[in-house]
Amino acid sequence: MISAASKLTNKTNNGLHICVGLDSDLKKIPAHLLSDKNPLLEFNKIVIENSYKDASAYKINFAFYEKFGSQGFDIISQTLELIPDDVLTIGDAKRGDIGNTSQMYAESIFDHFNFDAVTLHPYMGHDSLSPFLEYKDKLNFILALTSNSGSADFEKLRLEGGTFLYQNVIQKVSEWNQHKNCGIVFGATNSEELKMNISSFDGLPVLLPGVGVQGGSLDDVVRIFSEAKNQNYIVNISRSLIYSDSTKNFGEVLNKTLKSYNHSVQSLK
Repeated sequence: MISAASKLTNKTNNGLHICVGLDSDLKKIPAHLLSDKNPLLEFNKIVIENSYKDASAYKINFAFYEKFGSQGFDIISQTLELIPDDVLTIGDAKRGDIGNTSQMYAESIFDHFNFDAVTLHPYMGHDSLSPFLEYKDKLNFILALTSNSGSADFEKLRLEGGTFLYQNVIQKVSEWNQHKNCGIVFGATNSEELKMNISSFDGLPVLLPGVGVQGGSLDDVVRIFSEAKNQNYIVNISRSLIYSDSTKNFGEVLNKTLKSYNHSVQSLK
C-alpha cells in the first residue's frame, strides 16, 4: 500500500501540482447532466476521466455532498472508487474536536471512506487532532492561514511575542509532525505572507486553496515556491477548473484547461 505522502511526492516530483477540487454543485454542472439518474456522480466521473493523468490530487469538499444526507455520502464513496489508487484523495471536512468525538471522525474519514488525507482545524489543540495523527500512512492538512477575508479575525492576530497566531500554528504543526504525516493549509490569496513564511514550513507539504474565483494567483504561488527551491506543494483549483465549460464537451475543455495550468507551472519553475 502506497502511503499518502508517497502518492503526493510521486506527483509533485513529476511536476504535477494542481489539485482538482470536487466542489460539485447541481446549480453549476452542465445542464445536460441533470437528466441523469445521478447527475453529481456522472459529473464527477467525467471530471476524473479527463483529469486523473494530470492531477496531483483530488479534494472532495464534504459540504457539497452532506447536504443530500445519506445519498451524498454514497456519492462520496462512489466518487472515491473512480479515482486511481496512485492519486491522492483529500477529504475536505475540516474536522477537529476532543476525545471520542475526534476518534470517531478519524475513523470515518480514514477507515470508512478510506481517504488518503483530511483537512483539520487546530484551535482546540493537539488532543483534538491526535486521533488523526495516529494514522501514520495518511496526511493531515492543518489550517494555518486560510484564503478568506475572515482570516484576519483570528489567524492574523498578533501575539505577545510579536508573531501572528497562524505562525504559531505552523510551528506547532512542525512539532506534531512526528510521523511525517502533517501538512498545512495556506491560502493562495496571501502571497506576501507566503513569501515571508515559506522558510518556516520545515518540509511540511502545503495545500493552497484560493486560486481562481477567490483571487489567488497561480503564477505568484509557483514563483514563491520556486525561489525557495520548495516543490512540496499542491494548489487546489475548483470552480475555475471544473466549471470551465458547460457544453457536452466540458470534459475535453477541462482537460485542456488543466494541461494549461500544468504548463504554466512548468514554465515558471
